[in-house]
Amino acid sequence: MAEQLPLDIPDDPKLVQNITHFARALRKAGLPIGTGRVVDAIRAVQAAGFTEKQDFYWTLHACFVNRPEHRTVFAQVFRLYWRDPRYLEHMMSLMLPAIRGVQEERKADAAEKRAAEALLDGVERDPPDVDEDEGETELEIDASKTASTEELLRSLDFEQMSTAEIVQAKRMLARLALPVKPIESRRGQASHLGHRIDRARTLRAAIRQGGELRDIARLKPKPRWPNLVVLCDISGSMSQYSRLILHFLHSVSNTKGAGWAKVHAFTFGTRLTNITRHLQQRDVDAALAAAGAEAQDWEGGTRIGECLHSFNRDWSRRVMGQGAVVLLISDGLDRGDPDALGREVERLHLSSRRLIWLNPLLRWDGFMPKAQGVVAMLPHVDSFRAGHSIASLEDLAAAISKPDDMGEKARLMTALSG
Repeated sequence: MAEQLPLDIPDDPKLVQNITHFARALRKAGLPIGTGRVVDAIRAVQAAGFTEKQDFYWTLHACFVNRPEHRTVFAQVFRLYWRDPRYLEHMMSLMLPAIRGVQEERKADAAEKRAAEALLDGVERDPPDVDEDEGETELEIDASKTASTEELLRSLDFEQMSTAEIVQAKRMLARLALPVKPIESRRGQASHLGHRIDRARTLRAAIRQGGELRDIARLKPKPRWPNLVVLCDISGSMSQYSRLILHFLHSVSNTKGAGWAKVHAFTFGTRLTNITRHLQQRDVDAALAAAGAEAQDWEGGTRIGECLHSFNRDWSRRVMGQGAVVLLISDGLDRGDPDALGREVERLHLSSRRLIWLNPLLRWDGFMPKAQGVVAMLPHVDSFRAGHSIASLEDLAAAISKPDDMGEKARLMTALSG
């Protein structure tokens, strides 16, 4: 919920118009709000009153929010519309053309940019000031080296994306591949360039030739592809990152010839949920909607150790065969027993071919492993990488088949030992 700031209600609040405009802003920010909900909200506020700011907030929240992922957007739109009009002016200045020299004082918090865009939808921005005396002066701008929208989106943090940017980012993620090199198995396949002798085929050919050994059949290792196992944290601090990463994993699951034998996906917050069958649906929106309905702990608490224990006990033997590669997506902020968490991550590491940890907190240049959960988990992973943007997922795609890639693990382990 947003910070509790003083809520000043004017003498003539025009309740119906204000709630209607507020609902329109929520709809533009991505919440599915129809006319019926607006009428219900007006009646609910009239019945409950707004003498207490907590009551007013939660009355509108009960009418407009029915999914966990909508809570953050609602809180930010509510704060901008009802509580902090000066910040709305600040966001409007940030959305003016960059030629005016306006610089962002701070990065927007989660959903703030979407909330501001929804409230400012249809508002005309003032054009840059032009001196009439210099009207004949032409300003030439060389745009040949201007970065494209996609280039800007590649490095943009998922939490800072607007609604339109999220839509475009999803299209970019759908085109992103996660290739993996095959594993040489003990089984062989016929090849005249192979280094192993195929005794059975050689003897059968000799029998057909009356026992005369003419040619020696050879074998080369038959390639096989590993499974990809994804364990995705969907707690409150990870919800926006997890949602876009799952969108990317849906594309990986449904891309033919990507190299993976099978993609197994699990979500965890306060409990472990298997969403593998949902990601196999061809329609990405239907797949993620079904996965969200299956996982009831979206934007809840975090019990990493307990959830990993459930996976190791119930699912490890089923999905970790054939040299599976494991992607662990979490910020590592767990308040449970760090020793138990370390044991479960160690067991997960021993069961996998490679364990790669994606942590969005690595987006900070000064990130240090100070949280107990991070300290307990870090020694037992093969690679520790950022997972907060499209660029970080592209780096993952380039490094996933490199057995010597450690990401940021070596640097952080040195910091821990020092």
